Amino acid sequence: MSTTIGVSVPRRHTMAFDAERVRADFPILAQARNGQPLAYLDNAATTQKPRRVLETLQQYYAEENANIHRGVYRLSAAATLAYERVRATVQRFLNARDPHEIIFVRGTTEAINLVAQSFGRPRLEAGDEILLSTMEHHSNIVPWQLVAEAAGARVRVIPMTDTGELDLGTLDELLTVRTRLVGVVHVSNSLGSVNPVAEIVRRAHERGIPVLVDGAQAVPHFRVDVRALDCDFYAFSGHKTFGPTGIGVLYGKASHLQAMPPYQGGGEMIDRVTFEGTTFAPPPARFEAGTPNIAGVIGLGAALDYLHDLPWDEVEAHERDLLRYATSRVESVPGVRVVGTASEKAAVVSFILEGVHAHDVGTILDQYEVAVRTGHHCTQPVMDRLGVPATTRASFAFYNTRRDVDRLVDALGEVCKVFGR
Repeated sequence: MSTTIGVSVPRRHTMAFDAERVRADFPILAQARNGQPLAYLDNAATTQKPRRVLETLQQYYAEENANIHRGVYRLSAAATLAYERVRATVQRFLNARDPHEIIFVRGTTEAINLVAQSFGRPRLEAGDEILLSTMEHHSNIVPWQLVAEAAGARVRVIPMTDTGELDLGTLDELLTVRTRLVGVVHVSNSLGSVNPVAEIVRRAHERGIPVLVDGAQAVPHFRVDVRALDCDFYAFSGHKTFGPTGIGVLYGKASHLQAMPPYQGGGEMIDRVTFEGTTFAPPPARFEAGTPNIAGVIGLGAALDYLHDLPWDEVEAHERDLLRYATSRVESVPGVRVVGTASEKAAVVSFILEGVHAHDVGTILDQYEVAVRTGHHCTQPVMDRLGVPATTRASFAFYNTRRDVDRLVDALGEVCKVFGR
């Protein structure tokens, strides 16, 4: 069974994905240094941008630049229309019920902070609990610690197994009458583990507890249906989804958004302002104070249109093949131990090379034009749980190929030579 589209669906036979054809859409992948073509394997940190996105940004700034929602002139009206069309694009992309459930933010981090401050903080009292998982990114830990400390509440944690899977045997015990929200990552950025979000949501909702899902690493790899998941909030970032930096999305159920106070004050999010008091606009405007990242939104729309046109059954099959191939080849390197071996994974291979610090591995790989991420990946609790200071992480996108994997493994061989392994 596959876990795409938010629920389990049967896997179907698919044709081979033409990654070489797709690579031609991404100009940066044609780079080479010292005769070495770029093997870009840091997609969990940020993805590269197709030409469609680059051209859309250029066109907006060259031909359509204007502020939105305020001007009655032609350029402003055109920019407003383009901006709001993307809201509808995101609604369809996530299968939300209504475009007004889509809030544009700077990224997943701001989305989570918005929920923590506008939804979480007003509901928290001393002794209340927020339940997170061990494998959360820091951006889904620190905002909750801040509001919990202010309210006298506490953060509790779903444990993780040695293989990098959540131990849901403890979930019913951890969900208590004091639990006010569950925050869980859909796909771990440091391990690639795909979490059973629909099951977590179901069990939380049985107790009336809302759930926020960090989808930053999920949306680039498989189709997400927020109604199938039934989550209360879902967040993702444009730059991890082949779009621009500085733009992201928060999906929230309309009933929650309508009841939430503003996160920031300023222009556009108001109904009427006097020095005696202010009334606020309805969502989504209530949560989009000031001039937004208009170009970023329009560029995100181009990225989502690009993704919509891909043959996703083929994409998912291609990435599963890359994951299997990369795992097998990396494990064949003497002294390497793969970290994170969950049964359901996205295309991420994190590993340790015995006796060599991850930063040294990454530095030498860069000499061979192999780009990977090294460190704790903003998941220090994961590193603490597994007893490792850092890992080297190779993360793949649909434009990667087996040739990129071979380049990685060949370069790892050079690392071994340097350190006499």
